[in-house]
Amino acid sequence: MTEERDIRIQHLQALRDLGIDPYPNSVERTHSIADVLKNFDEFVGPEGAYTLVGRIRLLREMGKASFAQIEDGTGRIQIYMRVNDLGPETYQLIKLLDLGDFVQVQGFLFRTRTDERTLHVKSIRVLAKGLRPLPEKFHGLEDRDTRQRKRYLDLIANGDEIKQIFVIRSRLITAMRQFLDNEQFIEVETPILQPLYGGANARPFTTHHNTLDRDLFLRIAIELYHKRLLVGGFERVYEIGRNFRNEGIDRSHNPEFTMIEFYMAYADYNDTMVLIENMLAFIAQQVKGSTRIVYQGTEIDLAPPWKRYSLLDAIHEFTGIDVQRYPDTESLAAAMREKHFEVDPKLGRGRLIDDLKSEMFRLNHPELRQALFLLDYPEDVSPLTKRHRSLPGLVERFQPFIGGLECGNVYTELNDPLDQRARFEDQARQRAHGDDEAQLLDEDFLEALEIGMPPTSGAGLGIDRLAMLMSDQESIRDVILFPTMRKTAEEQS
Repeated sequence: MTEERDIRIQHLQALRDLGIDPYPNSVERTHSIADVLKNFDEFVGPEGAYTLVGRIRLLREMGKASFAQIEDGTGRIQIYMRVNDLGPETYQLIKLLDLGDFVQVQGFLFRTRTDERTLHVKSIRVLAKGLRPLPEKFHGLEDRDTRQRKRYLDLIANGDEIKQIFVIRSRLITAMRQFLDNEQFIEVETPILQPLYGGANARPFTTHHNTLDRDLFLRIAIELYHKRLLVGGFERVYEIGRNFRNEGIDRSHNPEFTMIEFYMAYADYNDTMVLIENMLAFIAQQVKGSTRIVYQGTEIDLAPPWKRYSLLDAIHEFTGIDVQRYPDTESLAAAMREKHFEVDPKLGRGRLIDDLKSEMFRLNHPELRQALFLLDYPEDVSPLTKRHRSLPGLVERFQPFIGGLECGNVYTELNDPLDQRARFEDQARQRAHGDDEAQLLDEDFLEALEIGMPPTSGAGLGIDRLAMLMSDQESIRDVILFPTMRKTAEEQS
């Protein structure tokens, strides 16, 4: 690496000695490479003059003539350079070019004897000199950690395959916006820096504002600000943005992640259930051309209606534990230990049920690999949700699961301010007993609720996990351009 870099710096200095700026301010381009290739037969001929730009990916010097391949963001094309066309002085520049350099070339199009579509270069200009070599393997960078840590190398080495993942992600978000806009939602923006965090059971990141001399929190959820908007008179709002949770990293969790949250007045969780299955079927159709996707070897049909399971019934069916037979924390914990499930002694009964749900999906039953809704959760793990209208001890909450991935949370939202205060106080008791993810009491939010919020259903969906599903990627880090990574050995030392 050091020797290669030294050679490139010598080439850089040689260009400057010739009066050539290796990093010019301006650039000319008449066509993208994709446009030229698409219309090649129409453009071919010595009378044409096309100016292309791109990175040198292949370079072969052959005396008085040279071939190279250049690549822009749309494609790759061969270029042909001769001393007779460029002149001896300009042709010498080729010896100072390296793989990875960016150039601007102008010329006409022709086909070689082997029918290779080629630009015959009449002029060439250096646009940016690369001082480090490209990844060694022309057809791919193998090390996964390096690919995620240095995404720019991944994009260079594995170009089309990796770019397609992020094209899918972008189209997913575009389709989501289109669907919600058509359903009369409006997009809003709410604070990322918050004086008090809430809306989810999670630990926050804390920062400090010097001028105000106060601590602030990076938001863990969008929810409480959207509800304030419904109090103020908006009826349908959504927001796509970053959330931050100070939690572990695994195949489905990154501390910085993207969510959509949307809230719909005069609706309950049954209405949102229909909306979500219709929205995700629409997204799949727009992004993949079908409601059928394949995730990690399993074909999944996102066309509605999806299968619906009661959470407690599903746990009974798939783990063998009938939660309703164990009315307190101690008895449920004992039943879980009998089944060799891990038990955190600090957690209450509701959180143990939530852990059982996770264990249920780890068992990998085929039925749980499809698109489904799990309905009706324990009250003590759902402090912002209305009590179930007919099932004591439960709330009107559901979660969508696709391919075994939890994709979000949906409630019939609690709009009784006195009940909400009591729930917050119960969360405070859980926090005092060691649950540091329990929610804080938010007086400003309670004041807004006391003004009055209409009956509402709200949802939060993980964009990264939906991108995993649509692009068939196993890890969340593969659908985030620059994921949070552990320190390297060099950084640790």
